[in-house]
Amino acid sequence: MRSRSNSTRTSRDLATAEVRRRILDLTLEPGSGIAENELAAELSVSRTPVREALILLANDGLVEIYPQVGTFVSRIDPTAVADAQFIREALELASFRELTRSIEQPQLRKLRENLEQQQLAVNARDVDRFFELDETLHATMLRMADHEAAWDVVSSAKAHLDRARRACLPIADTLERMLEQHAEIVDRLESGPPETAEEALRSHLREVFHDIDAVKARTPEYFTSGPTRPVRKAYLA
Repeated sequence: MRSRSNSTRTSRDLATAEVRRRILDLTLEPGSGIAENELAAELSVSRTPVREALILLANDGLVEIYPQVGTFVSRIDPTAVADAQFIREALELASFRELTRSIEQPQLRKLRENLEQQQLAVNARDVDRFFELDETLHATMLRMADHEAAWDVVSSAKAHLDRARRACLPIADTLERMLEQHAEIVDRLESGPPETAEEALRSHLREVFHDIDAVKARTPEYFTSGPTRPVRKAYLA
């Protein structure tokens, strides 16, 4: 029979995963309040695992907890975005350099199958599916270079980056532009030389900085602009 502590831990893990997903896909918008009671009811769990989940997410910088005020989704921190981008670029480019020397046709076919699925997502304007396929493409290239574990390091560092990227995708022509860049990376990976393939990947990874400017213009409230302290809202009382 499952112990009470294991049951609580399972509920906490499920709550953590679900709230993280909602934060990263912007269902829970940066700066918005989180009501523990409502969240617990939605997830069909008690407040304890929800509270524990929020503490874990606060440790990851995704949630801010203000005693006597409330719990809020953290705003996107441009400094954290830049730091995550630095880590991602360093790891992916180092791995990609090895892949340019060892890529084989079956691997290229797998990457092109992903691109075909991306095109379908673009045609359907399915932002969530496109983001998922984007992640899969980059993770697959790391795995093909025998550096699959590096994706865990990248993923753990890029929560703020992922929210910025996700906010960029609905902007006009962004999906098409991202798909075009992905296709260029795979084309250069196949035909070389390696230096041009690396440059295509580097340029693609840095594109987020250009797109963030557009997102900031549309939704400046998503981003930090110095120390702030939210005020209590009635529904959090």
